[in-house]
Amino acid sequence: MGKKPALEKPRDEVASRGGNDAAFGYSPLPGIADEMVDNNGAIRPVWQRFLAGFGAIPEKELTERFARADRYLRDAGVFYRAYGSKGTGERSWPLSHIPVLIDEREWQALSAGLVQRADLLEAIVADIYGDNKLVEEGFLPPGLIAANPEFQRPLAGVKPATGHYLHFCAFEIGRGPDGNWWVLADRTQAPSGAGFALESRVATTRAFSDIYAETPVHRLASFFGAFRDALQTMKHSGDDRIGVLTPGPANETYYEHAYIARYLGFMLLEGEDLTVVNGRVMVRTVAGLKPIGVLWRRLDSAYADPLELNQNSHIGTPGLVEALRAESVTIVNALGTGILETRALLAFMPTICRRLLGEKLSLPSIATWWCGQKQEREHVAKNIEKMVIGPAYSRAPFFDDSGESVLGSSLRATAKDSITDWLNSDGPKLVGQEVVTLSTTPAWVDGKLTPRPMSLRVFAARTANGWQIMPGGFARIGAGDDAAAIAMQSGGAAADVWIVSDKPVERHTLLPAEGSFTRNMPGSLPSRAADNLFWLGRYIERAEGALRILRAWHARYAEAADPSQPLLADVSEYLAAVDIGTEEAVPETLLRNIDSAVYSASNIRDRFSPDGWLALNDLAKTAHRFHVSVAAGDDASHAMTILLRKLAGFAGLVHENMYRFTGWRFLSLGRYIERGLHMTRLLGHMSGSDAPDGALDMLLEIGDSVMTHRRRYNVNTARLTVTDLLALDPLNPRSVLFQMNEIHREVEQLPNAFVNGQMSPFYREAMRLHSGLAVMTPETMTGEFYNKFERELEQLSDLLAQTYLG
Repeated sequence: MGKKPALEKPRDEVASRGGNDAAFGYSPLPGIADEMVDNNGAIRPVWQRFLAGFGAIPEKELTERFARADRYLRDAGVFYRAYGSKGTGERSWPLSHIPVLIDEREWQALSAGLVQRADLLEAIVADIYGDNKLVEEGFLPPGLIAANPEFQRPLAGVKPATGHYLHFCAFEIGRGPDGNWWVLADRTQAPSGAGFALESRVATTRAFSDIYAETPVHRLASFFGAFRDALQTMKHSGDDRIGVLTPGPANETYYEHAYIARYLGFMLLEGEDLTVVNGRVMVRTVAGLKPIGVLWRRLDSAYADPLELNQNSHIGTPGLVEALRAESVTIVNALGTGILETRALLAFMPTICRRLLGEKLSLPSIATWWCGQKQEREHVAKNIEKMVIGPAYSRAPFFDDSGESVLGSSLRATAKDSITDWLNSDGPKLVGQEVVTLSTTPAWVDGKLTPRPMSLRVFAARTANGWQIMPGGFARIGAGDDAAAIAMQSGGAAADVWIVSDKPVERHTLLPAEGSFTRNMPGSLPSRAADNLFWLGRYIERAEGALRILRAWHARYAEAADPSQPLLADVSEYLAAVDIGTEEAVPETLLRNIDSAVYSASNIRDRFSPDGWLALNDLAKTAHRFHVSVAAGDDASHAMTILLRKLAGFAGLVHENMYRFTGWRFLSLGRYIERGLHMTRLLGHMSGSDAPDGALDMLLEIGDSVMTHRRRYNVNTARLTVTDLLALDPLNPRSVLFQMNEIHREVEQLPNAFVNGQMSPFYREAMRLHSGLAVMTPETMTGEFYNKFERELEQLSDLLAQTYLG
């Protein structure tokens, strides 16, 4: 086997650019096409209106406008997941604030070329998994298909229910030095970015609302509306659901999956949410199994079905391929279509286009040579200075392949001499591609417009009227002059793309037109979503309970400064029993509860408001900051008050904004059960005859009921009055009976609460606990009863999980 040649060490390069007053000091790079300035140095007409408005904005106001755009993205929680040597983490969406402007006439010609390319890709994949004529007739090398890791053999001969393999595609395109557009890569596996394009549009218009309003820019909503309508027509029956199939929160673009599902009104599903029964894909919901008719998948084909594809997959659904054979479900895009992203395939596109469509490829690919053929190997070796050599089966363009490609001009002289040996030994696994010099577009860098290399990601959706191209998309902007640094993982940024007309444009919306309408009830709640909502409620309430106890403890510690004082020692013992220590002002257990709430919420981003998400993250950040900066005593008590206010703000947002349907009920049940457990434990520990002095007053403080007790009872705190108020008062939102009343009310609204006219086991148990507590009196509330009731509440939680969350 040949060895991969070594690279030269990078050399520092310093370039001095001249000014250009007409473009605010903007100076395009010599010999490189620029989106804003033509070859004569003149501003392109499509940019003139924007620059006139841009130039009238004072520099201080411009900074404020950019900050407004960034604030929107931050408040909306827009992120992508970055991977690196230091691990993975969420990063804010890196917006390049200056949009890319393209004239409508140029876009129409570009769109026509992309529609032709989408048709060509459809024809190619239909042949690969169908008659295989392209291989038989010599238009494609057999090895390029048979040895390709993206070729899914179990899908051979399996025809999609709709007759189409492709429904949603993306294309990475760039403009070369001659001003013409080239396709750098095709995206057919699970194209990402459409949701980010929408959010980039909103953020950019926050910065330039006045300019945008006066500029005839094509809107994006009609594109999504047409695709949503197309997906609706793919359902097999009126009972079918449409879902967005995501790999889960750890995926790089999970935010977009949740955003698209929420924007279009689809279910966000993971592989574990689905099961295949009698050849039909079903989603596990709290109301039982419900049919899925359409899955817009956002995970790679190989991971979709561990039974027939990648057996190591933990994110797929066994039997999914069998459901495809039964034509009972439509997958967008069909499993196996990732093979179209193969880099080597670009070399054969022109001849395949003439064979399948009888036309010349109107939008060319970047010049590519597959090195599995002698003539092509010799050409690549001879022109190595102009080449990038990379893996033939790679699905990424050269600037996105994590350093797998080798730039010929960077090879050492000795390595260039051995390039022929390398290509001869590994040729079928390699491609050579012509080095691309991408056009530049203005970006705001250090207070001025600066040219940066860019590529466009453009989206195509199959609709009732054929392929529709999104009038825009997003541009990837380089962090420097190097085109290899435009990838997000390499520090690149994203810019909105404005398709500008010379006449007024329609302002589309996804909202229904005026007139009659149908009020659709929310879709069935997946069991996994219900599970996360339930535990979000429990973790939030668990954190609040801990905060209230800790605040009371630290307030008394600030006065006594003696943790061995009987009341403090007794409460410390209680806290230790529930795994909350007092050694740290803000203990680790509290942080874990808050972090667990954030994690549960992150799994249901499609059902969570941006305001709620922002408030929850703010609570977590503040708690972690206090963990390392707050001392015991008065400071800690004050810190707990701040955290309680932030937690109350989150709870208020959820309470006021969340639709009162099944998801709300599981969130509420989590809170009621946890609050009931919290108060039951406290009463059992602190209201007994052996409780230290001050325990009852502290108990009222923790239960936020001091003022209520003074109003309702004309006596000092006593065991019976405290028990009556905190255990049995149906009007006190902190009492145990209040929690049971609310549980009873929510449980009877759950799906299948009654089965064949009879209570479900879960409903019956909830009723039994509620009735048993309601007939109690303060005198009969003993420590033994509290212990028994605590165990029964935990068992009720387990029964809920068995009934609805399994």
